[in-house]
Amino acid sequence: MSGSASAPRRGAASRSTSPALAERGAVGIHYDAGALPQLLLDLPLLVSGIAIVGSLCAYSLAGLWLVRRTVLPRLRIEAAEHDFSSAMLQAVMVFYGLAVALIVVNVWQTHSDAEKILSQEASAIGVLYRDVSSYPEPPRSRLQAGLRDYLRYVIDESWPIQQRGEVPTGGVELMDAFQRVLTGFEPASAGQRILHAETLRAYNDLIDARRLRLDAVDTRLPGILWSVVIVGAVISVSSSFLFRIEDARVQGIQVALLSAFIGLVVFLIFALDRPFHGELGLAPDAYRLVYGQLMDAGGAATH
Repeated sequence: MSGSASAPRRGAASRSTSPALAERGAVGIHYDAGALPQLLLDLPLLVSGIAIVGSLCAYSLAGLWLVRRTVLPRLRIEAAEHDFSSAMLQAVMVFYGLAVALIVVNVWQTHSDAEKILSQEASAIGVLYRDVSSYPEPPRSRLQAGLRDYLRYVIDESWPIQQRGEVPTGGVELMDAFQRVLTGFEPASAGQRILHAETLRAYNDLIDARRLRLDAVDTRLPGILWSVVIVGAVISVSSSFLFRIEDARVQGIQVALLSAFIGLVVFLIFALDRPFHGELGLAPDAYRLVYGQLMDAGGAATH
């Protein structure tokens, strides 16, 4: 039994150091906005939505006016040309729709995966707190205090940093201090050895979930895919200009409606692109729930 208990402890030390080292490597790193202007990212969601949809609608109306005034009078467009332009517009919209649909699914899946990671880390903290609550004194109080400090750091300090697109690094020292106390405990009975092995396993799960959360901070749509979204939207809208409609107002309304719909899709991708950023960014609700149920004055007294 003694040998089986010491092996998990050595495994915990080796597994838990690599995420900390990886996080130390990210010290001072601020991830830029990539293909998106930082000003647009910092705007309220309603304002950025109006800006995206409005810009595309303004481009469509201005482009339609310019094409009708300078291009269409120089082209011979008969019924056959209208049929060809209609078929081309349908082909463009189909291919663009398929591409955007795949991108939307990918963005939503990434957002959902990040949310699951937060739940995993919060659950790991709760399980670990319950495990260390069965330790004898004095390590029990030190381990409980270490988890409380770490959870308050995640909620109060780490989250605002993540929302700015930066990787928080202050939790490394807290986890290192917790690990020193945990690995320094020597079980005195068979029951304590079993409990200690389970606690080390829960601690490793916490470290894994923490690393995944830090990796998710920089999750975003690659610039090349943003190019497909934006250029494809411009091409799709521009393809609707090459129709000779007698009433310019009718064509303008139809083009504006098409542009507004495409703009809404682009805005959806924009709003969900970064899991921690903006009004739709993930909140530390799962961490607050664990803290409120287990670690506040009332919850701590029950353990």
